[in-house]
Amino acid sequence: MIAAPRVPLSDGSSIPQLGVGTYKVPAEVTADLVAGALAAGYRHVDTAALYGNEREVGEGLRASGLAREDVFVTTKVWNDDQGFDETLRAFDASAERLGLDRVDLYLIHWPIPSADRYLDTWRALVRLQEEDRVTSIGVSNFSPVHIERLRDETGVLPVVDQVELHPRFPQRELVEWNTQHGIVTESWAPLARGGLLDAPVLAEIAARYGKTPAQVVIRWHLDRGLVVFPKSVSLDRLRENGDVFDFTLDADDHARIATLDTGERTGRNPDLD
Repeated sequence: MIAAPRVPLSDGSSIPQLGVGTYKVPAEVTADLVAGALAAGYRHVDTAALYGNEREVGEGLRASGLAREDVFVTTKVWNDDQGFDETLRAFDASAERLGLDRVDLYLIHWPIPSADRYLDTWRALVRLQEEDRVTSIGVSNFSPVHIERLRDETGVLPVVDQVELHPRFPQRELVEWNTQHGIVTESWAPLARGGLLDAPVLAEIAARYGKTPAQVVIRWHLDRGLVVFPKSVSLDRLRENGDVFDFTLDADDHARIATLDTGERTGRNPDLD
């Protein structure tokens, strides 16, 4: 049974460090996948309005039979819905699809600085938290300059910043900045969309621990204190992804994995939007 530790958040709540990502998981398999992952011990599900599977995530939550307080649910407001009133309406729609009256974590999906609406969007998230419809609020794909503006204008810092992060793009400076400001960093595309799993260094480390390269990379995220949710449409693979709490990487392992850093993203650069 998977039993991920929880990471404390600066608002007094906490988040399971390993979760189930649902990006590009087809709606028709989402409910069964979520229910199966929860049965295997996962307690954290990450979705978004963009993913088109919030309704099915909700179905999976209910099918699991778990109490609401035992599962941590994240969703996100999409770019087209940014703005104060627009975000409040978008949240209502997401909550209705999920079948929840409260979401554990609500994120701004992208800053889109060219549109200059993320500040009003953040004010809407603050309102939702004040109304106890959202336990925690955060951002995704935000750089320090965007986060500093939120703090300076509202006095409220996000508790989470979810960004692309993997051994080829480890985001060390951003992680350090977030940590200094009490912000937990979450990793999306934690396996670089599978593009680095054939690296010989990972195969060598994996063989030494009797693990797979994917498990080694997931452990790398956990060792760094990151929250991670590798995505898979296979329940067997999700169970395998969760079998990472019986070993840790040593300093030499981390140094060898650091050689994979190329600065390459698999997605777009949010600062250029």
